[in-house]
Amino acid sequence: MKPLLLLCLFLLLTTVVSAQNRYDVIIAEIMVDPSPQVGLPGNEWIELKNITAAPVNLQGWRIGDGNGQSGPMPSFLLQPDSHVIICTGSAVTAMSTFGNTISVTSFPSLDNDGEEIVLKSPDDKIIHSVSYNAGWYQNELKKQGGWTLEMIDPHNPCSGISNWKASINTQGGTPGTINSVDAVNNDQQSPELVNAFVKDHSTIILSFNEPIDSLSGISLANYGIDGGLTLSSAEVLSPSFYQIALKTNIPIEQDKVYVVTVNNITDCKGNVISAKNTAKFGLPADATAGDIIVNEILFNPRPNGYDYVELYNRSNKIVDVAKLYVANRNSSGGINSITQLSSSPFYIFPADYLVITEDADNLALNYLVQNPGAVLTASSLPSFPDDEGFTLVLNQQGDVIDEVNYSDDWHFKLIDNAEGISLERVDADGASQYADNWHSAASTAGFGTPGYKNSQFKNQQAISAAIQVTPKVFSPDNDGFDDIATIQYKISEPGYVANITIFDAAGRPVRNLVRNGTMAITGYWNWDGLNDKGLKLPVGTYILFTEIFNLQGKKERFKNTIVLARKFN
Repeated sequence: MKPLLLLCLFLLLTTVVSAQNRYDVIIAEIMVDPSPQVGLPGNEWIELKNITAAPVNLQGWRIGDGNGQSGPMPSFLLQPDSHVIICTGSAVTAMSTFGNTISVTSFPSLDNDGEEIVLKSPDDKIIHSVSYNAGWYQNELKKQGGWTLEMIDPHNPCSGISNWKASINTQGGTPGTINSVDAVNNDQQSPELVNAFVKDHSTIILSFNEPIDSLSGISLANYGIDGGLTLSSAEVLSPSFYQIALKTNIPIEQDKVYVVTVNNITDCKGNVISAKNTAKFGLPADATAGDIIVNEILFNPRPNGYDYVELYNRSNKIVDVAKLYVANRNSSGGINSITQLSSSPFYIFPADYLVITEDADNLALNYLVQNPGAVLTASSLPSFPDDEGFTLVLNQQGDVIDEVNYSDDWHFKLIDNAEGISLERVDADGASQYADNWHSAASTAGFGTPGYKNSQFKNQQAISAAIQVTPKVFSPDNDGFDDIATIQYKISEPGYVANITIFDAAGRPVRNLVRNGTMAITGYWNWDGLNDKGLKLPVGTYILFTEIFNLQGKKERFKNTIVLARKFN
């Protein structure tokens, strides 16, 4: 009987130490890029830590990533508050000198700049997952390689970047022992709803900035949706628990924008969502020519800055920018350097703006960013030369839906140095390749308006007269207020050509604005207050003399008066 009793006790102990809850064992340190070596062996590995008060048998546990999972771990009793290194069989000898080490077959190849690592128990239960990226090092030098990522507070395992940083140990890491950055790092930040998108006609995916508590996430009482939609279920999605899938009772309608509101959702530390708890969503449609336009370009940034491109949705469609690309053209005119805007669904709604840059934090340092949620970070952008170049937007079929062949000559002529000054589209409905439809961003707007209405925006209104000049008084000082005079026209039939000469109050010609310009049925020209030599004209009253004619001998003349004013400091 005694041997049988001992066997039962052993089986009971094995069961107790193997059945675990989420976060009982955590991924506490990761070596994803061992080259160049700093002091540790040139191997990839991860370190696990038991943060419970009981031992845990790791037999049958696995490590996984987006490409699959490892073989099962051998029997190993991980004691409370202790560590173990997990690696390939070939790395065991080198890593064992630092502490307890076990190997697994098919150890995942860890990407240098981000992926998700998952720790699973034998019953396929997710115990911990880490979705890291190079920004987690919080150190530009150390992210180049040779240093580990270490968790700061093991009792706060689901806080993401705020709880990780590069090791400060001189060897480059602390395998098998307490982390060099170990400290109390209490999570007091509420979770935030980052994004919402549609998976199909009855499934909405909500994305948060940190893992969500499953019990709060599955309660339908925590969600509200306008537009008549009701919910049948909610599920927190593994392995990262950053997303929640909502099922609707009726189908989501095409071209309709909905708003979802989230309340009482908590993170794994019990912090309740408060601000940033709403998001728009709807069924996206494919963009075609003219739906999404280039609305602003910074192609000559300051020395510490980065290029950016702003897009504007002038259609009635909801467009998924994961299906959009930016590009340029090579010296032969071929489309080149095609860059996807987002690897995951992200919507740009009608009349919304979207900015793409390589460094969102740097953008906020150099310009006013009114809506950080409208900024997407790309690992790299196509080259946009400082003098002239091409900016293209493509859809998923490779069709060009907008293109701008910009030039630094399009900047306001009195700007001596256009470095750090963006080019803004004046009229969203105006031609993309019309130089007069672009102007330097106003000085009063900080020389750039990424993600919101352009400082030089002017919506050309329908006119009743044949020729109309607006405004009646303009001040071309690049302050964003009436910097441009616009001459709008409307003719009854095609085939006309126009000449516009500007005279000062004494009747002297100062600017030949348009010479033999072909006219559409409606259109416009802009005047920047400069003369033919690109010099600033004095304040005063000016006469715009417009003559239009066609090949059949029809001719008309118009005179319009405008006042040029300037501010004095």
